[in-house]
Amino acid sequence: QVVNYAPFTLLPSPVPQDLFEQAYAVQQDFNLLVDAISQNKEFLEQTLASTIKVDDFTARLFRIYIQVLEEGLAQTVFLGINRSDYMFDCGVGGTATLKQIEINTIAASFGGLTSRTADVHRLVLKVLGKTKEASQLLSNNPSKSLALGIAKAWELYGSQSAVVMFLVEEVQRNIFDQRCVELELWNRNIRVIRKRFRDVFEKGSLDASRRLYIDGQEVAVVYYREGYVPQTYDEQNWEARLLLERSRAVKCPDIATQLAGTKKVQQELSRPGTLEKLLPGRPEAVARVRATFAGLYSLDEGEEGDKIAAAAIADPERFVLKPQREGGGNNLYGEELRQVLEKIKDSPERTSYILMDKIKPQPALNYLLRAHSPLQVSECISELGIFGVYVRQGQQMVMNKAAGHLLRTKATEHADGGVAAGVAVLDTPYPV
Repeated sequence: QVVNYAPFTLLPSPVPQDLFEQAYAVQQDFNLLVDAISQNKEFLEQTLASTIKVDDFTARLFRIYIQVLEEGLAQTVFLGINRSDYMFDCGVGGTATLKQIEINTIAASFGGLTSRTADVHRLVLKVLGKTKEASQLLSNNPSKSLALGIAKAWELYGSQSAVVMFLVEEVQRNIFDQRCVELELWNRNIRVIRKRFRDVFEKGSLDASRRLYIDGQEVAVVYYREGYVPQTYDEQNWEARLLLERSRAVKCPDIATQLAGTKKVQQELSRPGTLEKLLPGRPEAVARVRATFAGLYSLDEGEEGDKIAAAAIADPERFVLKPQREGGGNNLYGEELRQVLEKIKDSPERTSYILMDKIKPQPALNYLLRAHSPLQVSECISELGIFGVYVRQGQQMVMNKAAGHLLRTKATEHADGGVAAGVAVLDTPYPV
């Protein structure tokens, strides 16, 4: 009742090798892009202007962001751990293409558990007498790479006695995923503490130079595994978040980087000319990033928004309706999408969503192993995530790398939802 195994597929799932390589090749570009957005106050203000009028959660984050900027940033080292998620779209012409679903800039999870998944599948294939196929599986260790990023940020912070703080949920369901990364840090003799927002509110303080202390321990890095959904926050937790953001500690992510991961920013990036402004003098990077974009549409008030809202109501199967939320299980499809849009089409509330073309992946058969679930063959679709890690000190990029991959697979009857939401399961790509 306390501990359960993470759900996984019995067999690895086929993934087109060229698209897999494309996803890896563009990750450093996405790292640079997220970092550039986080430093561009004007872009964030303009892009989120309509959203913060109607989305209270984004508005609260934005207010803290502005307050911290006005006070002057105490933080000089910046650490990003993100995960860019893709599906393989077999829409027009039947040739699969790589399409980005979203980029997660806060609490991007499963780097730990997926570091173990390939070994499970290797063993299964060997038991089935498929030793040649077992040797085709790629080694994958995101937990090591993520820990390297955290360790680098800790080192640049410059205090041997300071700790890394994992900011965690009240109730831990995905604890072992975090423990994998934590263990890598302990192996480097870096002390790790685990605290909740409540602990920060009750025991956190800043000294005169805005160093962060909790229980008398100086904190070098705050690694958020919590804080991306509105339900997390009561007034005390908002106070705690402000305290963390005002501190010198390296936040992963800082609040600007969390805002860079909003769906509204994702949609704005697809507008002609936007990438060129954010990545000046990098035409190849711009081309690689743009090649992964699915159709993204604004629901801002005005003619453009009216048109796309009407198109989606008329043909809801073509689109996905996305709110400004991370963590899976929030998107709307089909009839539900139509009903919600009908209700909000004439109100400013619609600007808190974006519309995206619905991806049509090629299903494959697999068995999904879940505790207490019957074993049956299911028609499944997969989503590929590539982890990215970067560290910036002042204006100098000290580390920028792709940090491993994650494959999640779900039965085709489920439209939305990740592993933590109880829908998808962990998987390993089998390159084809």
